[in-house]
Amino acid sequence: MRLEKELPPSQHQELLNNLKTRFDKNTNRHAGIAWTNVQPKLEANPAKMWSLQEMEMTGGEPDVVGYDETTGEFIFVDCAAESPKGRRSICYDREGLESRKEHRPENNAVDMAAAMGIELLTEVQYRELQQMGEFDTKTSSWVQTPADIRKLGGALFCDRRFGHVFLYHNGAQSYYAGRAFRGMLRV
Repeated sequence: MRLEKELPPSQHQELLNNLKTRFDKNTNRHAGIAWTNVQPKLEANPAKMWSLQEMEMTGGEPDVVGYDETTGEFIFVDCAAESPKGRRSICYDREGLESRKEHRPENNAVDMAAAMGIELLTEVQYRELQQMGEFDTKTSSWVQTPADIRKLGGALFCDRRFGHVFLYHNGAQSYYAGRAFRGMLRV
Protein backbone atom coordinates (compact mmCIF):
# COMPACT_ATOMS: atom_id res chain seq x y z
CA MET A 1 0.00 0.00 0.00
CA ARG A 2 1.45 3.36 -1.07
CA LEU A 3 1.27 6.39 1.22
CA GLU A 4 -0.63 9.40 -0.09
CA LYS A 5 2.53 11.49 -0.42
CA GLU A 6 4.69 8.87 -2.04
CA LEU A 7 5.72 8.71 -5.68
CA PRO A 8 5.08 5.68 -7.89
CA PRO A 9 8.34 3.78 -8.54
CA SER A 10 8.71 5.10 -12.12
CA GLN A 11 8.33 8.75 -11.00
CA HIS A 12 10.64 8.11 -8.05
CA GLN A 13 13.42 6.87 -10.33
CA GLU A 14 12.89 9.64 -12.89
CA LEU A 15 13.13 12.28 -10.14
CA LEU A 16 16.28 10.69 -8.71
CA ASN A 17 17.83 10.74 -12.19
CA ASN A 18 16.89 14.42 -12.69
CA LEU A 19 18.23 15.40 -9.27
CA LYS A 20 21.51 13.54 -9.84
CA THR A 21 21.97 15.13 -13.28
CA ARG A 22 21.38 18.61 -11.82
CA PHE A 23 23.67 17.80 -8.87
CA ASP A 24 26.47 16.74 -11.23
CA LYS A 25 26.08 19.83 -13.46
CA ASN A 26 26.19 22.32 -10.58
CA THR A 27 29.00 21.21 -8.29
CA ASN A 28 29.65 24.81 -7.17
CA ARG A 29 26.39 24.69 -5.18
CA HIS A 30 27.47 21.77 -3.00
CA ALA A 31 31.27 21.54 -2.78
CA GLY A 32 32.35 18.66 -0.57
CA ILE A 33 29.00 16.85 -0.77
CA ALA A 34 28.86 13.49 -2.57
CA TRP A 35 25.74 12.21 -4.33
CA THR A 36 26.44 8.79 -2.80
CA ASN A 37 25.57 10.36 0.58
CA VAL A 38 22.51 12.26 -0.69
CA GLN A 39 20.73 9.44 -2.56
CA PRO A 40 20.29 7.06 0.42
CA LYS A 41 18.71 9.91 2.43
CA LEU A 42 16.28 10.56 -0.42
CA GLU A 43 15.40 6.89 -0.80
CA ALA A 44 14.71 6.63 2.94
CA ASN A 45 12.28 9.58 2.88
CA PRO A 46 9.34 9.02 0.47
CA ALA A 47 7.46 12.12 1.70
CA LYS A 48 10.52 14.29 1.04
CA MET A 49 10.80 12.82 -2.46
CA TRP A 50 7.15 13.75 -2.99
CA SER A 51 7.93 17.34 -1.91
CA LEU A 52 10.92 17.47 -4.25
CA GLN A 53 8.66 16.27 -7.07
CA GLU A 54 6.24 19.11 -6.25
CA MET A 55 9.15 21.56 -6.43
CA GLU A 56 10.21 20.04 -9.75
CA MET A 57 6.70 20.03 -11.26
CA THR A 58 6.18 23.71 -10.47
CA GLY A 59 9.45 24.68 -12.15
CA GLY A 60 11.70 25.06 -9.11
CA GLU A 61 14.62 22.88 -10.25
CA PRO A 62 15.59 21.86 -6.70
CA ASP A 63 19.24 21.16 -5.96
CA VAL A 64 21.41 20.52 -2.90
CA VAL A 65 22.91 23.77 -1.59
CA GLY A 66 24.24 22.63 1.76
CA TYR A 67 24.48 20.16 4.60
CA ASP A 68 23.51 20.81 8.21
CA GLU A 69 26.06 18.96 10.33
CA THR A 70 23.96 19.46 13.47
CA THR A 71 20.88 17.68 12.10
CA GLY A 72 22.55 15.53 9.43
CA GLU A 73 20.22 16.95 6.78
CA PHE A 74 20.92 17.94 3.20
CA ILE A 75 19.38 21.27 2.19
CA PHE A 76 17.56 21.52 -1.13
CA VAL A 77 16.51 24.88 -2.59
CA ASP A 78 14.74 25.92 -5.78
CA CYS A 79 17.58 26.82 -8.16
CA ALA A 80 15.65 27.72 -11.32
CA ALA A 81 17.13 30.83 -12.94
CA GLU A 82 13.83 32.68 -12.54
CA SER A 83 11.15 32.35 -9.88
CA PRO A 84 9.28 29.05 -10.50
CA LYS A 85 6.66 29.42 -13.26
CA GLY A 86 4.14 27.11 -11.64
CA ARG A 87 3.98 29.31 -8.55
CA ARG A 88 3.59 32.79 -10.04
CA SER A 89 0.71 35.26 -9.73
CA ILE A 90 0.02 34.47 -6.08
CA CYS A 91 -0.48 36.62 -2.97
CA TYR A 92 1.80 36.24 0.03
CA ASP A 93 -0.60 34.43 2.41
CA ARG A 94 -4.24 33.48 2.98
CA GLU A 95 -5.02 36.73 4.81
CA GLY A 96 -3.67 38.71 1.87
CA LEU A 97 -5.66 36.56 -0.57
CA GLU A 98 -8.90 36.92 1.36
CA SER A 99 -8.47 40.68 1.68
CA ARG A 100 -8.75 41.09 -2.09
CA LYS A 101 -12.24 42.23 -3.07
CA GLU A 102 -11.83 41.32 -6.74
CA HIS A 103 -9.38 39.67 -9.15
CA ARG A 104 -8.27 37.11 -6.59
CA PRO A 105 -5.39 34.85 -7.61
CA GLU A 106 -5.81 31.11 -7.28
CA ASN A 107 -3.42 30.65 -4.39
CA ASN A 108 -0.91 32.18 -1.98
CA ALA A 109 2.75 31.47 -1.27
CA VAL A 110 2.49 30.42 2.38
CA ASP A 111 -0.32 27.89 1.85
CA MET A 112 1.22 26.59 -1.36
CA ALA A 113 4.58 25.98 0.33
CA ALA A 114 2.89 24.21 3.26
CA ALA A 115 0.90 21.99 0.87
CA MET A 116 4.15 21.09 -0.91
CA GLY A 117 5.89 20.28 2.39
CA ILE A 118 8.52 23.02 1.96
CA GLU A 119 9.35 26.39 3.52
CA LEU A 120 9.66 29.81 1.92
CA LEU A 121 13.23 31.09 1.94
CA THR A 122 14.17 33.75 4.46
CA GLU A 123 15.93 36.91 3.26
CA VAL A 124 19.23 35.49 4.55
CA GLN A 125 18.72 32.18 2.71
CA TYR A 126 17.77 34.07 -0.46
CA ARG A 127 20.98 36.11 -0.27
CA GLU A 128 23.01 32.93 0.34
CA LEU A 129 21.47 31.37 -2.78
CA GLN A 130 22.50 34.44 -4.77
CA GLN A 131 26.13 33.69 -3.85
CA MET A 132 25.83 30.51 -5.97
CA GLY A 133 24.63 32.22 -9.14
CA GLU A 134 22.37 34.93 -10.49
CA PHE A 135 18.71 34.22 -9.79
CA ASP A 136 15.56 36.29 -10.38
CA THR A 137 17.11 38.79 -12.79
CA LYS A 138 13.71 39.19 -14.50
CA THR A 139 11.33 37.91 -11.77
CA SER A 140 11.02 38.22 -8.00
CA SER A 141 10.33 35.86 -5.09
CA TRP A 142 8.30 36.26 -1.90
CA VAL A 143 10.41 35.57 1.21
CA GLN A 144 9.39 34.86 4.81
CA THR A 145 8.03 38.07 6.32
CA PRO A 146 8.51 38.99 10.00
CA ALA A 147 5.29 39.11 12.05
CA ASP A 148 5.60 42.84 12.81
CA ILE A 149 5.65 43.70 9.09
CA ARG A 150 2.90 41.20 8.30
CA LYS A 151 0.73 42.60 11.11
CA LEU A 152 0.78 45.96 9.30
CA GLY A 153 -0.35 44.36 6.02
CA GLY A 154 3.04 44.13 4.34
CA ALA A 155 5.05 41.26 2.91
CA LEU A 156 8.63 41.02 1.65
CA PHE A 157 10.10 39.89 -1.65
CA CYS A 158 13.55 39.88 -3.24
CA ASP A 159 15.13 39.94 -6.67
CA ARG A 160 18.46 40.58 -8.36
CA ARG A 161 18.95 43.66 -10.48
CA PHE A 162 22.05 45.60 -11.58
CA GLY A 163 24.30 42.95 -10.03
CA HIS A 164 22.77 43.41 -6.56
CA VAL A 165 20.16 41.59 -4.46
CA PHE A 166 17.31 43.82 -3.32
CA LEU A 167 14.70 43.38 -0.59
CA TYR A 168 11.37 45.15 -1.10
CA HIS A 169 7.95 45.35 0.47
CA ASN A 170 4.46 45.17 -0.96
CA GLY A 171 0.97 44.62 0.35
CA ALA A 172 0.50 40.92 1.11
CA GLN A 173 -2.58 40.95 -1.14
CA SER A 174 -0.59 41.98 -4.22
CA TYR A 175 0.41 39.55 -6.93
CA TYR A 176 2.28 39.81 -10.20
CA ALA A 177 2.90 37.56 -13.19
CA GLY A 178 6.63 37.67 -12.46
CA ARG A 179 6.53 36.93 -8.73
CA ALA A 180 6.43 33.50 -7.09
CA PHE A 181 8.44 32.02 -4.22
CA ARG A 182 11.48 29.84 -3.76
CA GLY A 183 11.32 26.97 -1.31
CA MET A 184 13.66 25.01 0.87
CA LEU A 185 13.49 21.38 1.96
CA ARG A 186 15.67 19.55 4.48
CA VAL A 187 16.25 15.84 3.86
